[in-house]
Amino acid sequence: MAIPESRTYESQGLRLHYADWGNETAPPLILVHGGRDHCRSWDVLARALRPHFHVLAPDLRGHGDSDWTKGGSYALTEYVYDLTRLVQTLAVPRVTLVGHSMGGMVSLIYSGSFPDKVSALVVLDGVTVLPGGKSPPPAHERIAKWVDQLDRLHDRTPHRYPAIEDAAARMQAHNKRLSRELALHLATHGTRQNADGTLSWKFDPYQRASAPHRLWSDDHVALWSRIACPTLLVNASESFLGGARAAGLADHFKQARIETIFDAGHWLHHDKPEEVLGAIRVFLGVS
Repeated sequence: MAIPESRTYESQGLRLHYADWGNETAPPLILVHGGRDHCRSWDVLARALRPHFHVLAPDLRGHGDSDWTKGGSYALTEYVYDLTRLVQTLAVPRVTLVGHSMGGMVSLIYSGSFPDKVSALVVLDGVTVLPGGKSPPPAHERIAKWVDQLDRLHDRTPHRYPAIEDAAARMQAHNKRLSRELALHLATHGTRQNADGTLSWKFDPYQRASAPHRLWSDDHVALWSRIACPTLLVNASESFLGGARAAGLADHFKQARIETIFDAGHWLHHDKPEEVLGAIRVFLGVS
């Protein structure tokens, strides 16, 4: 299959989109993208893994071709609920999860909350909190910060690009390793046209706000300890996150191992796709 089928499902009244790469008789594997990204960010890995799995890549709420939340929030737990709805839609007993960045955190939370639903877990530079992190601020401070963030976003004008090449160039400026071809692919699927013919990113700016009811470090670590499946934490050597490099991190999981992809930044599946794919293949036992 050269391109995936576009499908939708419902969650909390939202119409959510996912890319279905076919091979329905194979075990299901769900690719969960990160913040301000979209499902077609996974195309290289999806095509490579399709011979072995029924590969699906959702657009999280507020991203890609999925609906934006209205009057709600974008806490990680909302994304987790959407993932539970997708698994229910598939009507399968277990899935394999591969998540990047925020999508890695969503996959970790889902796997710790519903350990019997996940057969294997791969997290690509997605451990964004560490054991022993700071305690949450008082509730009134969290709420005040959230309100201030929402007010600022209300007054924010989305950036507009004259052409797809300009949006792609913006992505390359943010990630120096990104090829022009891949940047154009990501920008093509990650932008929508405005009434004046310019382009803006598809993601909802409000997903930048930190919900006051978020999970904190101790919550995440407790969930990690409940994950029952084999887990691979893939670190990028030049990422801005400390994540998988933290000493003793794997000790908080029942069966986890850590690998490092060198000469790669946070978007390691774009920077070093063959190395990332190789690590995933070995871990999942597919050639």
